[in-house]
Amino acid sequence: MKPSVVAAIFTVAYQLFSLYLCRKYRPKLRDLIFGAVACALTAVFSYFVVPLPTGAVAIIGSSIPLILTALVCDFRLAIVSGWVMGILTIVLMLPAWQPVHWAQIFVEHMICFSCLGYAGIFGSDSRRKMWCGIALTLLLQFTSHLLSGAVFFSSNAWGGWSAWGYSLVYNLSQIVTEGIVSIAVISVLPIKNLKLAVSGKK
Repeated sequence: MKPSVVAAIFTVAYQLFSLYLCRKYRPKLRDLIFGAVACALTAVFSYFVVPLPTGAVAIIGSSIPLILTALVCDFRLAIVSGWVMGILTIVLMLPAWQPVHWAQIFVEHMICFSCLGYAGIFGSDSRRKMWCGIALTLLLQFTSHLLSGAVFFSSNAWGGWSAWGYSLVYNLSQIVTEGIVSIAVISVLPIKNLKLAVSGKK
């Protein structure tokens, strides 16, 4: 099966399922404020980059604000905020950002941020549920980047490398590095206390 077909199936399935999860979500003013702050912090952290030997760039800490939003607020808020962030990053990078194809926006940008909301899909009342959610998030994010690399950036593949092999190594180095940092930071944060503070309960 062609990479473009796989990317199309994955993108449509992901977006439809995410829309289904958020179908009854009605954010309150407080939710909108938290979402805006998460997007702003994500934009700030996007400037902290670390070049990797594969040529990829690890954006350190950019996943943390939306993951925290999913864990301490509502995972649906994080998904919606991720969609907003996907569009916002394109605007912030203009005019330097030039898409290879218009579909790249949906395969990569609209997924790699919104999928961070899945960190809270299993809940955050236990470490096990939290780590399962974060693992799902990293898997979705990696799949999004993997497909985008294989479909839109195959011409950048190293000599002798296939589009899939190039995209696998390139994006795995990026996601693993960013994931380790995010997990390390979140593991030392008092998630339960933060959740109580956000909810206003004592």
